[in-house]
Amino acid sequence: MLSPVRRALVRQVRATFNDKSKGEKPIPSSDQALFKRGSVIWRVHGDVTSMMVGGIAALLTQMLHPKALAGVWDHSDVAEDQLGRLRRTARFIAVTTYGHRDDAMRVIEKVKSIHERVNGTLPDGTPYRATDPWLLAWVHLAGAINFLDAWRRYGEPGMSVSDQDRYFAESGEVARLLDADPVPQTRDQADRLIAEFRAELRVDERARAYRDFVLKASTRSVAEAPVQALLMRASVDLMPPFARQMHGLSRPIVPPIVRGATFGMAQTLRWAFAGENYRRAD
Repeated sequence: MLSPVRRALVRQVRATFNDKSKGEKPIPSSDQALFKRGSVIWRVHGDVTSMMVGGIAALLTQMLHPKALAGVWDHSDVAEDQLGRLRRTARFIAVTTYGHRDDAMRVIEKVKSIHERVNGTLPDGTPYRATDPWLLAWVHLAGAINFLDAWRRYGEPGMSVSDQDRYFAESGEVARLLDADPVPQTRDQADRLIAEFRAELRVDERARAYRDFVLKASTRSVAEAPVQALLMRASVDLMPPFARQMHGLSRPIVPPIVRGATFGMAQTLRWAFAGENYRRAD
């Protein structure tokens, strides 16, 4: 009796992250991946709900750096391609975490070639380039912090510090392959590097517009609207306090309700995927 419900949930998630018009399918996990089965990064990146919450929080945090924002603003369709950007980011993470190492290296080289073409000038005349190791370090750092904290909140509240350090060490391998530098190897190093970047972060008209594009993105159906609203509230709640304050965002009025509902969503999706490898190719 419950199987159709499970199948419907799995189909919905797959449809969100895979563009059928491009023939995309879930990434099959490989024993020849960059990281071994059972690694911390497999654990963190394998949870749908926490990755969605962490991904939105990461994007809003990343865009506080004017050069990171300019790279997206000047070289993509900011307002119209939110779903496409979500899918591309999700596939990159899936391939580099679970896919065969040859496939992982191919997508890493593809991203690096794209970065070569992303450059320009900020409104104040400051030049930027996406190949800048320091800028790549910020993008990686803001992503890793939020993905890990989302997993800790909705998947593993008691996660040990050593496993948190291991996550930074493992995710940092991909960042280094993308030429990011410096790349933190521990939670403490990550926190100290975040503090170092704080002086470079800014909020201007474009940052506020991008914030609104993300948080007020349209849904594909009426049924998705409540889920999206919950994810957005959970993401704002998750963001580092300084990032939330810079964006002029306040925490949900009742954080425990938001967190409880989001945890319930996470549990439901884990139940739906129980016994089924959602990264398989078929």
